[in-house]
Amino acid sequence: MLKEFKEFAMKGNLIDIGVGFVMGAAFNKVVSSFTGGIVSPLIGLIFQSDFKDLKYVITEGKPNAEGVIEGEVAVMWGEFLTNLIDFIIVAFVMFMIVKAVNAMKKKEEPAPAAPSGPTQEELLAEIRDLLKK
Repeated sequence: MLKEFKEFAMKGNLIDIGVGFVMGAAFNKVVSSFTGGIVSPLIGLIFQSDFKDLKYVITEGKPNAEGVIEGEVAVMWGEFLTNLIDFIIVAFVMFMIVKAVNAMKKKEEPAPAAPSGPTQEELLAEIRDLLKK
């Protein structure tokens, strides 16, 4: 069982998936910092506030003794849009990577055609010759 597991774990595809997963996680951090540090502030200039903090308040909260607002119910649409922008960037880059890898793969040559057998006429001629004997 251990030998089978080792063979499974050492297959090229599984290792490729692991490396891809780690690279994807690191790339996601880069995209998040790009969106949070560059895109969000630029969009925030339009709304005159931090883009991630934009929200639609449904129920106002009340400040507690420490000044922290409690009980607020809000739709955090700025954070949602930031995450949506992150997703679109990551999805586009992954699409471009897959497209490039597919273009680099050698195009599989069609399998050689099976050797064709005798034609119908040849078979009938053979049968005729065998019947004559």
